[in-house]
Amino acid sequence: MYRATRMSVDTSQSSTDSGAAAPGGNAEAEPPDRSGWRRWAMDTRPLRRPAYRRLWTSTAVTSVGSQLTAVAVPKQIYDITGSSAWVGYASLAGLLPLVVFALWGGAIADSMDRRRLLLVTNTGIAVTSLLFWAQAVSGLDSVPVLMILLALQQAFFGLNSPARSASIARLVPEDELPAANALGATVMQTGSVAGPMLAGALIPLIGLPELYLIDALALCVTVWAVLRLPALPPLAKAASQRAGLREVVAGFRYIALHKVLLLSFLADIIAMVFGMPRALFPQLAAETYGSYGEGLALGLLFAAVPVGAVLGGLLSGTFSRARRHGLMVIVSVAAWGAAVAGFGLSGSLWLAVAFLAVAGVADMVSMVFRGAILLSAATDEMRGRLQGVFTVVVVGGPRVADVLHGTAGSAFGAPAAVAGGGLLVIVAVLVLAFVTPALRRYTI
Repeated sequence: MYRATRMSVDTSQSSTDSGAAAPGGNAEAEPPDRSGWRRWAMDTRPLRRPAYRRLWTSTAVTSVGSQLTAVAVPKQIYDITGSSAWVGYASLAGLLPLVVFALWGGAIADSMDRRRLLLVTNTGIAVTSLLFWAQAVSGLDSVPVLMILLALQQAFFGLNSPARSASIARLVPEDELPAANALGATVMQTGSVAGPMLAGALIPLIGLPELYLIDALALCVTVWAVLRLPALPPLAKAASQRAGLREVVAGFRYIALHKVLLLSFLADIIAMVFGMPRALFPQLAAETYGSYGEGLALGLLFAAVPVGAVLGGLLSGTFSRARRHGLMVIVSVAAWGAAVAGFGLSGSLWLAVAFLAVAGVADMVSMVFRGAILLSAATDEMRGRLQGVFTVVVVGGPRVADVLHGTAGSAFGAPAAVAGGGLLVIVAVLVLAFVTPALRRYTI
Protein backbone atom coordinates (compact mmCIF):
# COMPACT_ATOMS: atom_id res chain seq x y z
CA MET A 1 0.00 0.00 0.00
CA TYR A 2 1.26 3.47 -0.87
CA ARG A 3 1.76 5.49 2.30
CA ALA A 4 2.81 9.07 2.87
CA THR A 5 6.22 9.80 4.30
CA ARG A 6 6.86 13.04 6.14
CA MET A 7 9.24 15.46 4.47
CA SER A 8 11.68 17.01 6.91
CA VAL A 9 11.76 20.78 6.89
CA ASP A 10 14.87 22.91 7.15
CA THR A 11 15.85 22.34 10.75
CA SER A 12 18.42 25.09 10.64
CA GLN A 13 15.55 27.47 11.39
CA SER A 14 14.38 27.40 14.96
CA SER A 15 10.72 26.50 15.25
CA THR A 16 10.55 28.81 18.22
CA ASP A 17 11.72 31.78 16.18
CA SER A 18 9.77 31.04 13.04
CA GLY A 19 6.57 29.70 14.46
CA ALA A 20 6.75 26.76 12.05
CA ALA A 21 6.05 23.23 13.12
CA ALA A 22 9.11 21.12 13.68
CA PRO A 23 9.04 17.91 11.65
CA GLY A 24 7.83 15.03 13.70
CA GLY A 25 8.38 17.10 16.84
CA ASN A 26 6.16 18.07 19.72
CA ALA A 27 6.23 21.83 19.43
CA GLU A 28 3.10 21.80 21.50
CA ALA A 29 1.56 19.07 23.56
CA GLU A 30 -1.31 17.25 21.91
CA PRO A 31 -4.55 18.49 23.48
CA PRO A 32 -6.58 15.93 25.39
CA ASP A 33 -9.31 14.04 23.58
CA ARG A 34 -12.31 16.27 23.11
CA SER A 35 -15.67 15.27 24.48
CA GLY A 36 -19.24 16.45 24.06
CA TRP A 37 -19.86 19.20 21.54
CA ARG A 38 -16.10 19.84 21.13
CA ARG A 39 -15.82 16.55 19.28
CA TRP A 40 -18.11 17.97 16.61
CA ALA A 41 -16.66 21.46 16.44
CA MET A 42 -13.90 22.57 14.09
CA ASP A 43 -10.43 21.32 14.97
CA THR A 44 -8.44 24.51 15.65
CA ARG A 45 -5.10 22.91 16.60
CA PRO A 46 -3.26 24.47 13.60
CA LEU A 47 -4.16 27.96 14.82
CA ARG A 48 -1.96 27.35 17.87
CA ARG A 49 1.03 27.52 15.53
CA PRO A 50 1.91 31.21 14.95
CA ALA A 51 3.12 30.82 11.37
CA TYR A 52 0.02 28.99 10.20
CA ARG A 53 -2.17 31.44 12.12
CA ARG A 54 -0.64 34.34 10.18
CA LEU A 55 -1.20 32.59 6.86
CA TRP A 56 -4.78 31.75 7.84
CA THR A 57 -5.44 35.33 8.97
CA SER A 58 -4.32 36.65 5.60
CA THR A 59 -6.70 34.20 3.91
CA ALA A 60 -9.59 35.20 6.16
CA VAL A 61 -9.14 38.91 5.44
CA THR A 62 -8.78 38.60 1.67
CA SER A 63 -11.54 36.02 1.25
CA VAL A 64 -14.07 38.78 1.86
CA GLY A 65 -12.14 41.62 0.21
CA SER A 66 -11.54 39.69 -3.01
CA GLN A 67 -15.25 39.00 -3.32
CA LEU A 68 -15.92 42.75 -3.30
CA THR A 69 -13.82 43.10 -6.44
CA ALA A 70 -15.36 39.92 -7.88
CA VAL A 71 -18.75 41.63 -7.64
CA ALA A 72 -17.58 45.11 -8.62
CA VAL A 73 -15.90 44.15 -11.92
CA PRO A 74 -18.91 42.47 -13.60
CA LYS A 75 -21.22 45.16 -12.17
CA GLN A 76 -19.09 47.92 -13.67
CA ILE A 77 -18.83 46.14 -17.02
CA TYR A 78 -22.60 45.65 -17.13
CA ASP A 79 -23.17 49.31 -16.21
CA ILE A 80 -20.92 50.37 -19.10
CA THR A 81 -22.23 47.98 -21.76
CA GLY A 82 -25.69 46.92 -20.61
CA SER A 83 -24.73 43.45 -21.89
CA SER A 84 -24.35 40.21 -19.96
CA ALA A 85 -22.33 38.86 -22.89
CA TRP A 86 -19.54 41.29 -22.11
CA VAL A 87 -19.59 40.11 -18.51
CA GLY A 88 -19.02 36.58 -19.82
CA TYR A 89 -16.22 37.73 -22.13
CA ALA A 90 -14.50 39.36 -19.17
CA SER A 91 -14.64 36.09 -17.26
CA LEU A 92 -12.91 34.33 -20.15
CA ALA A 93 -10.29 37.11 -20.27
CA GLY A 94 -9.27 36.18 -16.75
CA LEU A 95 -9.36 32.40 -17.26
CA LEU A 96 -6.36 31.94 -19.57
CA PRO A 97 -3.92 33.99 -17.42
CA LEU A 98 -5.11 32.12 -14.33
CA VAL A 99 -4.48 28.71 -15.92
CA VAL A 100 -1.09 29.62 -17.42
CA PHE A 101 0.29 31.39 -14.36
CA ALA A 102 -1.08 28.80 -11.90
CA LEU A 103 0.94 26.10 -13.70
CA TRP A 104 4.01 28.30 -13.97
CA GLY A 105 3.51 29.63 -10.44
CA GLY A 106 3.62 26.08 -9.11
CA ALA A 107 7.05 25.58 -10.67
CA ILE A 108 8.23 28.93 -9.28
CA ALA A 109 6.93 28.01 -5.82
CA ASP A 110 9.13 24.89 -5.91
CA SER A 111 12.25 26.83 -6.89
CA MET A 112 12.27 29.92 -4.63
CA ASP A 113 11.38 31.05 -1.14
CA ARG A 114 7.59 30.71 -1.00
CA ARG A 115 7.29 33.54 1.51
CA ARG A 116 9.02 35.90 -0.94
CA LEU A 117 6.76 34.74 -3.76
CA LEU A 118 3.68 35.37 -1.58
CA LEU A 119 4.94 38.87 -0.76
CA VAL A 120 5.49 39.74 -4.43
CA THR A 121 2.18 38.34 -5.65
CA ASN A 122 0.04 39.74 -2.83
CA THR A 123 1.62 43.14 -3.43
CA GLY A 124 0.84 42.78 -7.13
CA ILE A 125 -2.79 41.94 -6.40
CA ALA A 126 -3.04 44.96 -4.06
CA VAL A 127 -1.60 47.29 -6.71
CA THR A 128 -4.06 45.88 -9.25
CA SER A 129 -6.95 46.64 -6.87
CA LEU A 130 -5.67 50.20 -6.55
CA LEU A 131 -5.62 50.46 -10.35
CA PHE A 132 -9.23 49.20 -10.42
CA TRP A 133 -10.09 51.95 -7.95
CA ALA A 134 -8.21 54.62 -9.96
CA GLN A 135 -10.01 53.79 -13.23
CA ALA A 136 -13.38 53.78 -11.47
CA VAL A 137 -12.76 57.13 -9.74
CA SER A 138 -11.53 58.71 -12.97
CA GLY A 139 -14.72 57.75 -14.82
CA LEU A 140 -12.70 56.07 -17.59
CA ASP A 141 -15.51 53.59 -18.35
CA SER A 142 -13.30 51.43 -20.56
CA VAL A 143 -14.14 47.74 -20.87
CA PRO A 144 -10.74 46.88 -22.45
CA VAL A 145 -8.96 48.47 -19.47
CA LEU A 146 -11.12 46.48 -17.07
CA MET A 147 -10.40 43.25 -18.94
CA ILE A 148 -6.64 43.93 -18.94
CA LEU A 149 -6.69 44.64 -15.20
CA LEU A 150 -8.75 41.51 -14.60
CA ALA A 151 -6.27 39.42 -16.60
CA LEU A 152 -3.40 40.94 -14.60
CA GLN A 153 -5.15 40.25 -11.31
CA GLN A 154 -5.84 36.63 -12.25
CA ALA A 155 -2.22 36.17 -13.34
CA PHE A 156 -1.03 37.31 -9.91
CA PHE A 157 -3.59 35.06 -8.26
CA GLY A 158 -2.39 32.13 -10.35
CA LEU A 159 1.17 32.74 -9.16
CA ASN A 160 0.02 33.19 -5.55
CA SER A 161 -2.30 30.24 -5.01
CA PRO A 162 0.15 27.32 -5.41
CA ALA A 163 2.69 28.93 -3.08
CA ARG A 164 0.06 29.62 -0.44
CA SER A 165 -1.32 26.08 -0.48
CA ALA A 166 2.08 24.37 -0.69
CA SER A 167 3.34 26.35 2.32
CA ILE A 168 0.84 24.76 4.69
CA ALA A 169 2.75 21.47 4.87
CA ARG A 170 5.84 23.37 6.10
CA LEU A 171 3.86 25.12 8.85
CA VAL A 172 1.87 22.29 10.48
CA PRO A 173 2.56 18.60 11.20
CA GLU A 174 1.17 16.00 8.83
CA ASP A 175 -1.60 14.86 11.19
CA GLU A 176 -2.96 18.42 11.30
CA LEU A 177 -3.17 18.88 7.52
CA PRO A 178 -6.91 18.02 7.27
CA ALA A 179 -7.70 20.46 10.09
CA ALA A 180 -5.58 23.17 8.46
CA ASN A 181 -7.31 22.62 5.11
CA ALA A 182 -10.72 22.74 6.80
CA LEU A 183 -9.86 26.04 8.50
CA GLY A 184 -8.69 27.61 5.25
CA ALA A 185 -11.55 26.28 3.14
CA THR A 186 -14.13 27.43 5.69
CA VAL A 187 -13.01 31.05 5.68
CA MET A 188 -12.87 31.05 1.87
CA GLN A 189 -16.39 29.66 1.63
CA THR A 190 -17.57 32.15 4.25
CA GLY A 191 -16.09 34.91 2.14
CA SER A 192 -17.89 33.63 -0.96
CA VAL A 193 -21.18 34.05 0.92
CA ALA A 194 -20.52 37.16 3.01
CA GLY A 195 -18.51 39.06 0.39
CA PRO A 196 -21.21 39.34 -2.29
CA MET A 197 -23.85 40.14 0.35
CA LEU A 198 -21.63 42.89 1.76
CA ALA A 199 -20.94 44.22 -1.74
CA GLY A 200 -24.65 44.36 -2.51
CA ALA A 201 -25.26 46.31 0.69
CA LEU A 202 -22.32 48.70 0.23
CA ILE A 203 -22.75 49.68 -3.44
CA PRO A 204 -25.85 51.86 -2.80
CA LEU A 205 -24.20 53.42 0.27
CA ILE A 206 -20.61 54.17 -0.75
CA GLY A 207 -20.48 53.49 -4.50
CA LEU A 208 -18.62 51.07 -6.72
CA PRO A 209 -15.07 52.58 -6.63
CA GLU A 210 -14.82 52.24 -2.87
CA LEU A 211 -15.28 48.46 -3.11
CA TYR A 212 -11.99 48.28 -5.00
CA LEU A 213 -10.33 50.49 -2.38
CA ILE A 214 -11.56 48.31 0.51
CA ASP A 215 -10.11 45.25 -1.23
CA ALA A 216 -6.76 47.03 -1.67
CA LEU A 217 -6.67 47.97 2.03
CA ALA A 218 -7.54 44.40 3.03
CA LEU A 219 -4.62 43.18 0.92
CA CYS A 220 -2.30 45.45 2.90
CA VAL A 221 -3.23 43.37 5.96
CA THR A 222 -2.41 40.26 3.95
CA VAL A 223 1.01 41.58 2.97
CA TRP A 224 1.74 42.40 6.62
CA ALA A 225 0.72 38.90 7.74
CA VAL A 226 2.85 37.23 5.03
CA LEU A 227 5.79 39.46 5.93
CA ARG A 228 5.77 37.89 9.40
CA LEU A 229 5.94 34.33 8.09
CA PRO A 230 9.21 32.40 8.44
CA ALA A 231 11.39 32.03 5.37
CA LEU A 232 10.27 29.03 3.28
CA PRO A 233 13.18 28.39 0.91
CA PRO A 234 13.41 25.25 -1.22
CA LEU A 235 14.81 22.23 0.56
CA ALA A 236 18.31 21.11 -0.37
CA LYS A 237 17.24 18.79 -3.20
CA ALA A 238 15.34 21.56 -5.01
CA ALA A 239 17.59 24.48 -4.18
CA SER A 240 19.09 24.71 -7.70
CA GLN A 241 15.86 23.94 -9.55
CA ARG A 242 14.67 26.20 -12.37
CA ALA A 243 11.07 27.17 -13.12
CA GLY A 244 10.60 26.58 -16.82
CA LEU A 245 8.41 24.48 -19.09
CA ARG A 246 10.46 21.36 -18.33
CA GLU A 247 9.65 21.72 -14.62
CA VAL A 248 5.94 22.24 -15.33
CA VAL A 249 5.90 19.05 -17.44
CA ALA A 250 7.77 17.26 -14.65
CA GLY A 251 4.88 18.09 -12.35
CA PHE A 252 2.40 16.35 -14.65
CA ARG A 253 4.77 13.39 -14.98
CA TYR A 254 5.02 13.16 -11.20
CA ILE A 255 1.21 13.00 -10.92
CA ALA A 256 1.02 10.30 -13.58
CA LEU A 257 3.63 8.17 -11.80
CA HIS A 258 2.03 8.46 -8.34
CA LYS A 259 -1.28 6.68 -8.61
CA VAL A 260 -2.89 8.06 -5.45
CA LEU A 261 -2.28 11.64 -6.59
CA LEU A 262 -3.68 10.94 -10.05
CA LEU A 263 -6.75 9.27 -8.56
CA SER A 264 -7.41 12.19 -6.22
CA PHE A 265 -7.45 14.53 -9.22
CA LEU A 266 -9.72 12.17 -11.15
CA ALA A 267 -12.15 12.00 -8.22
CA ASP A 268 -12.42 15.79 -8.21
CA ILE A 269 -12.88 15.94 -11.99
CA ILE A 270 -15.67 13.35 -11.75
CA ALA A 271 -17.45 15.35 -9.05
CA MET A 272 -17.15 18.70 -10.79
CA VAL A 273 -17.66 17.79 -14.45
CA PHE A 274 -20.61 15.42 -13.96
CA GLY A 275 -22.09 16.91 -10.81
CA MET A 276 -21.77 20.72 -10.84
CA PRO A 277 -25.16 21.93 -12.14
CA ARG A 278 -24.80 25.70 -11.60
CA ALA A 279 -25.35 26.44 -15.31
CA LEU A 280 -28.90 25.13 -14.87
CA PHE A 281 -29.76 27.24 -11.83
CA PRO A 282 -31.36 30.07 -13.89
CA GLN A 283 -33.49 27.59 -15.86
CA LEU A 284 -34.55 25.76 -12.69
CA ALA A 285 -35.33 29.04 -10.92
CA ALA A 286 -37.56 30.13 -13.81
CA GLU A 287 -39.25 26.85 -14.71
CA THR A 288 -39.22 24.50 -11.71
CA TYR A 289 -39.22 26.91 -8.77
CA GLY A 290 -40.76 29.97 -10.43
CA SER A 291 -43.78 29.85 -8.13
CA TYR A 292 -41.52 30.77 -5.20
CA GLY A 293 -40.28 33.87 -6.99
CA GLU A 294 -37.57 33.56 -9.62
CA GLY A 295 -35.17 35.98 -7.92
CA LEU A 296 -35.52 34.33 -4.51
CA ALA A 297 -35.09 30.86 -5.99
CA LEU A 298 -31.98 31.84 -7.97
CA GLY A 299 -30.32 33.46 -4.95
CA LEU A 300 -31.02 30.46 -2.73
CA LEU A 301 -29.73 27.96 -5.28
CA PHE A 302 -26.43 29.80 -5.68
CA ALA A 303 -25.99 30.32 -1.93
CA ALA A 304 -26.92 26.80 -0.78
CA VAL A 305 -23.68 24.96 -1.65
CA PRO A 306 -21.34 27.56 -0.05
CA VAL A 307 -23.55 27.72 3.05
CA GLY A 308 -23.41 23.93 3.33
CA ALA A 309 -19.64 24.03 2.91
CA VAL A 310 -19.32 26.57 5.72
CA LEU A 311 -21.49 24.38 7.95
CA GLY A 312 -19.30 21.40 7.09
CA GLY A 313 -16.23 23.40 8.02
CA LEU A 314 -17.67 24.47 11.36
CA LEU A 315 -18.43 20.82 12.16
CA SER A 316 -15.17 19.51 10.71
CA GLY A 317 -14.17 18.07 14.07
CA THR A 318 -16.38 15.13 13.11
CA PHE A 319 -14.05 14.10 10.28
CA SER A 320 -10.77 16.06 10.24
CA ARG A 321 -8.97 13.51 12.45
CA ALA A 322 -9.76 10.59 10.14
CA ARG A 323 -6.66 8.79 8.88
CA ARG A 324 -8.11 6.96 5.85
CA HIS A 325 -7.90 10.00 3.61
CA GLY A 326 -8.51 8.14 0.36
CA LEU A 327 -11.68 6.48 1.60
CA MET A 328 -12.95 9.83 2.87
CA VAL A 329 -12.52 11.29 -0.64
CA ILE A 330 -14.45 8.42 -2.23
CA VAL A 331 -17.30 8.56 0.29
CA SER A 332 -17.61 12.35 0.10
CA VAL A 333 -17.64 12.41 -3.72
CA ALA A 334 -20.32 9.70 -3.75
CA ALA A 335 -22.31 11.70 -1.17
CA TRP A 336 -21.95 14.79 -3.39
CA GLY A 337 -23.40 12.83 -6.33
CA ALA A 338 -26.30 11.51 -4.24
CA ALA A 339 -27.13 15.00 -2.96
CA VAL A 340 -27.02 16.47 -6.49
CA ALA A 341 -29.28 13.67 -7.76
CA GLY A 342 -31.70 14.40 -4.91
CA PHE A 343 -31.62 18.08 -5.84
CA GLY A 344 -32.52 17.25 -9.44
CA LEU A 345 -35.51 15.20 -8.31
CA SER A 346 -36.81 17.85 -5.88
CA GLY A 347 -40.01 19.64 -6.75
CA SER A 348 -39.85 21.81 -3.64
CA LEU A 349 -37.43 24.74 -3.51
CA TRP A 350 -36.70 24.20 0.18
CA LEU A 351 -35.96 20.53 -0.33
CA ALA A 352 -33.73 21.43 -3.26
CA VAL A 353 -31.83 23.94 -1.11
CA ALA A 354 -31.44 21.30 1.62
CA PHE A 355 -29.96 18.81 -0.87
CA LEU A 356 -27.57 21.46 -2.20
CA ALA A 357 -26.49 22.29 1.34
CA VAL A 358 -25.74 18.60 1.94
CA ALA A 359 -23.75 18.66 -1.30
CA GLY A 360 -21.80 21.60 0.10
CA VAL A 361 -20.93 19.63 3.24
CA ALA A 362 -19.74 16.71 1.07
CA ASP A 363 -17.70 19.09 -1.07
CA MET A 364 -16.00 20.49 2.03
CA VAL A 365 -15.06 16.97 3.19
CA SER A 366 -13.71 16.10 -0.26
CA MET A 367 -11.77 19.36 -0.45
CA VAL A 368 -10.18 18.82 2.96
CA PHE A 369 -8.90 15.32 2.26
CA ARG A 370 -7.92 15.86 -1.37
CA GLY A 371 -5.84 18.81 -0.19
CA ALA A 372 -4.31 16.72 2.59
CA ILE A 373 -3.39 13.96 0.13
CA LEU A 374 -1.69 16.44 -2.19
CA LEU A 375 0.37 17.85 0.67
CA SER A 376 1.23 14.56 2.40
CA ALA A 377 1.78 12.22 -0.56
CA ALA A 378 4.08 14.58 -2.47
CA THR A 379 7.64 15.60 -1.72
CA ASP A 380 8.16 19.26 -0.84
CA GLU A 381 9.99 20.07 -4.08
CA MET A 382 6.87 19.03 -6.06
CA ARG A 383 4.11 20.52 -3.90
CA GLY A 384 3.97 23.87 -5.65
CA ARG A 385 3.49 22.31 -9.08
CA LEU A 386 0.82 19.94 -7.79
CA GLN A 387 -1.02 22.86 -6.23
CA GLY A 388 -0.81 24.67 -9.56
CA VAL A 389 -2.45 21.73 -11.31
CA PHE A 390 -5.00 21.58 -8.49
CA THR A 391 -5.87 25.24 -9.08
CA VAL A 392 -6.41 24.59 -12.79
CA VAL A 393 -8.66 21.58 -12.06
CA VAL A 394 -10.72 23.55 -9.53
CA VAL A 395 -11.16 26.44 -11.96
CA GLY A 396 -11.55 24.45 -15.17
CA GLY A 397 -13.79 21.60 -13.98
CA PRO A 398 -16.87 23.73 -13.25
CA ARG A 399 -16.49 25.55 -16.57
CA VAL A 400 -16.51 22.24 -18.46
CA ALA A 401 -19.52 21.28 -16.34
CA ASP A 402 -21.30 24.49 -17.40
CA VAL A 403 -21.03 23.43 -21.05
CA LEU A 404 -22.11 19.81 -20.43
CA HIS A 405 -25.00 20.64 -18.13
CA GLY A 406 -26.18 23.50 -20.29
CA THR A 407 -26.26 21.22 -23.32
CA ALA A 408 -27.92 18.36 -21.44
CA GLY A 409 -30.44 20.71 -19.86
CA SER A 410 -31.51 21.96 -23.27
CA ALA A 411 -31.80 18.43 -24.63
CA PHE A 412 -33.42 16.56 -21.73
CA GLY A 413 -34.69 19.25 -19.38
CA ALA A 414 -32.92 20.71 -16.36
CA PRO A 415 -34.19 18.29 -13.65
CA ALA A 416 -33.24 15.20 -15.67
CA ALA A 417 -29.82 16.63 -16.52
CA VAL A 418 -29.08 17.40 -12.86
CA ALA A 419 -30.30 14.04 -11.51
CA GLY A 420 -28.51 12.15 -14.28
CA GLY A 421 -25.28 13.99 -13.56
CA GLY A 422 -25.49 13.12 -9.86
CA LEU A 423 -26.02 9.45 -10.63
CA LEU A 424 -23.07 9.48 -13.04
CA VAL A 425 -20.88 10.84 -10.24
CA ILE A 426 -21.84 7.93 -7.96
CA VAL A 427 -21.26 5.29 -10.62
CA ALA A 428 -17.99 6.79 -11.86
CA VAL A 429 -16.38 7.26 -8.44
CA LEU A 430 -17.38 3.76 -7.29
CA VAL A 431 -15.92 2.24 -10.47
CA LEU A 432 -12.75 4.29 -9.90
CA ALA A 433 -12.53 3.08 -6.29
CA PHE A 434 -12.91 -0.62 -7.09
CA VAL A 435 -10.87 -0.76 -10.29
CA THR A 436 -7.92 1.10 -8.75
CA PRO A 437 -7.74 0.40 -4.99
CA ALA A 438 -4.75 2.69 -4.30
CA LEU A 439 -6.99 5.63 -3.40
CA ARG A 440 -9.35 3.83 -1.05
CA ARG A 441 -6.39 2.23 0.72
CA TYR A 442 -4.45 5.47 1.20
CA THR A 443 -3.84 6.13 4.90
CA ILE A 444 -1.49 8.34 6.89
